[in-house]
Amino acid sequence: MQKIDAVRGLKDLFVSALNGGTTVVEEIHTAIARRPFEALELDPATRVPAAAVRMVHDAIAGGVYWSLRSLMELAGDAADWALTPLEQTQPAEEEPLPPALDLAISALNGFMGDHLERNRNGLRTRMEFRHEGRTVALDAETLRRTYPRAGRKLAVFVHGLSCNEESWRFYSEETYGDRDTTYGSLLEQDLGYTPLYLRYNSGLHVSENGALLAEKLEELIDAWPVAVEDIVLVGHSMGGLVARSACHQGKQRRNGWIGSVRHIFCLGTPHLGAPLEKLGNLMGWALNVSDLTRPIANIVNGRSDGIKDLRFGYLVEEDWRGRDADALLKDNRHDIPFLDSAAHYFVAATVTESPSDPLGFILGDMLVRFPSALGRGVQPTRRVSFRAANKSHLGMTTHLRLLNHPAVYDQIRFWLEPAAAALTTLGESE
Repeated sequence: MQKIDAVRGLKDLFVSALNGGTTVVEEIHTAIARRPFEALELDPATRVPAAAVRMVHDAIAGGVYWSLRSLMELAGDAADWALTPLEQTQPAEEEPLPPALDLAISALNGFMGDHLERNRNGLRTRMEFRHEGRTVALDAETLRRTYPRAGRKLAVFVHGLSCNEESWRFYSEETYGDRDTTYGSLLEQDLGYTPLYLRYNSGLHVSENGALLAEKLEELIDAWPVAVEDIVLVGHSMGGLVARSACHQGKQRRNGWIGSVRHIFCLGTPHLGAPLEKLGNLMGWALNVSDLTRPIANIVNGRSDGIKDLRFGYLVEEDWRGRDADALLKDNRHDIPFLDSAAHYFVAATVTESPSDPLGFILGDMLVRFPSALGRGVQPTRRVSFRAANKSHLGMTTHLRLLNHPAVYDQIRFWLEPAAAALTTLGESE
């Protein structure tokens, strides 16, 4: 993302927020004013003067709010004009943004990335592979230059909601004394996997990101310097759903990369939904009951498509297409099977030592409950099947800590080591 794009995006977002805020105030004002006018209009003695006053009130109020919005649009146009000369001085190459700003933009995309995409806002995140803060073009020359030790085994890391590829560095310094130590760097060092880090707009539907990831992996494999024999997908939280969706859609499209996927890891993934999104759905529904609180309900219900997909763990377009996204706790999730050619693993955490502890059962890792990460709902029909040997629980741990934890890496390595050794032996024999 160019800095001028970020500046323009912030400007557009600011103007949009002011306009939206003005509209909310207008709707609340109108709802409040309607009540006394309607009461007066019921009385024959005050009906005519009340109607006349109401007409004048509505005209003045409407004019004031229209003027405010118009002034904001003019200010936005003036800012566009002022920024135009700066575009000509922008460097052709991408300039990395400060990490804090970069993460803030990713967080913003999580909450309203669908809105940013629809409005072509400069802050919208595009799906891309990233290396050392820059976009990696998926052509053979760039890949050879970026990954000089490119091998036949790839580990693709897919972050969660409102994060980006830098989130895999969380806790590195306090754990290892080195911010560059991640699951990817350790897998490269210990098992010879080339790590690739994905960035995507987590505010879009999971199914949309799944389709985009399937396309990106097809481009990647076609241009990779050597033949790829083993792909490991590691998804944290929403990233696990995106990885599963990509595999499902890639198989349907008969993508070439599907045959190389051997292992899929889901770390704290809400296969059956996340409680905070269910709570958001309930709040939006309750606020929508009254016309006084309906404008606030519109704000609550304005959260992104990606967040709403987390309510029940939606993976495919059929889950949401043609549905009311704000219907009260309506579960339209389809049963999507796991990729049959790959082994699937999950790591779940609880804030208590044991997942059977009542507090741990309720809170899970503070964002995803243990049964959801396990793929096991209360109802017999609400479950997905994991092999017993492919499950691991981490106690006294929170959701974000799963991004970089020695015990999680040890478990991933334990599961991968036999397959990696077998592939290495096969390669040597050839």
